[in-house]
Amino acid sequence: MSDIAIEVSNLSKRYRIGLKEEVHDTFIGSMTSWLKSPLSNYRRVHNLSSFSDDGKSDDIIWALKDVSFKINRGEVVGIIGKNGAGKSTLLKILSRITEPTSGEAVINGNVASLLEVGTGFHPELTGRDNIYLNGTILGMTRNEIDRKFDEIVSFSGIDRFIDTPVKRYSSGMYVRLAFSIASNLEPDILLIDEVLAVGDVEFQRKCLGKMDEVAKKGRTVLFVSHNMGSVGRLCKSALLIEDGEIVKHDGVNEVINHYVASSINNVHSSPSVSFPRDGEKKAYIKTIRLLDSQGNENRVFYQLKPFRIEISYCINEPCIIYAGATIKTLDETVRIANSRETENEGFEPIKKNIGDYKTSLEFPGGILNSGHYYARMVIMSMGIKYDVKPSPPFELLDFGGIGNFQTTSRPEKRGLLTLNLKWKSIKI
Repeated sequence: MSDIAIEVSNLSKRYRIGLKEEVHDTFIGSMTSWLKSPLSNYRRVHNLSSFSDDGKSDDIIWALKDVSFKINRGEVVGIIGKNGAGKSTLLKILSRITEPTSGEAVINGNVASLLEVGTGFHPELTGRDNIYLNGTILGMTRNEIDRKFDEIVSFSGIDRFIDTPVKRYSSGMYVRLAFSIASNLEPDILLIDEVLAVGDVEFQRKCLGKMDEVAKKGRTVLFVSHNMGSVGRLCKSALLIEDGEIVKHDGVNEVINHYVASSINNVHSSPSVSFPRDGEKKAYIKTIRLLDSQGNENRVFYQLKPFRIEISYCINEPCIIYAGATIKTLDETVRIANSRETENEGFEPIKKNIGDYKTSLEFPGGILNSGHYYARMVIMSMGIKYDVKPSPPFELLDFGGIGNFQTTSRPEKRGLLTLNLKWKSIKI
């Protein structure tokens, strides 16, 4: 038996999208278009399956372009990238839900996929019936499904509803049953798209543990997720897809670091961001700026030196209002800290009049560890959020301060905080 579970060669997929509908300013123009519409509609239908030789057209998009890679048996591989990069299209082709435009994908073994909520379920059948239906599709016998049935139902946690038609299930129940079927029926290859985000925290933890267990049994897992923490924990290697092309295939830490670094360098090149006027809200955020200890705009700071996040906002109606911030890692895996603006020692919010305001949050040096972060800024009043906006991402470098102090070259091993705590040593 081959050691290769999945081999993809020059895989491409293109789609035709709709063109903007013509709008006519005159009655004569509308009537002329109406008279010509039968011929125009015929041409559109005729052209649905025809593409230019060079593949360039206003109504053509390439979801995948010449993608090639190999996955060995027993590998757990993460697939990451921005929305619209082509991750889900790749999994749909591997699951044989859609056909590629060119190239090929060779799959060695049976495949169970979890791509969208309810994919593969018959809505009129009960949960029990769908377990047997999915098992049969995977090539299992009834006796094999019988042996696994109790384990599947127990893992899904929907025992009471197993004989209820799945069309009455919530999205969370769909995911619970679908994942339980896909993982417990022991497929050779398990393809998982970003569906675990629907389940609750406890079930997500169970799913990650189950995927660990599946991998240890020598089965292959492809895991698409925007949660870099889950990808880093579960996978040994990863693929980074951008605009339908694989730009990096390497160890999981290397790929995640490349993805985060490219995000901070390309998505927000400026240390400040402005937002349009919004007269519909009681108050709205106008600008967010990142400032170093000298008051200069910057988005790269030394870890041991202070920096500030400055926010300006406009109040359209007199109201009690204050600013707040939530600091997160750039990959959205960890919420590090929350802080809110206070006007006095009693933490009592003050009513403010119509006008423009500016406030800033200062971070002393030596608290956050080196890494990439951003702030989720909010202006609110007694639990009512008037506006929420993200700051530009920023980076803390692992040196700076007295004597250019520099610590170990592996910051990911040190956590998120580096606190200046007191130590006392005595001879005993």
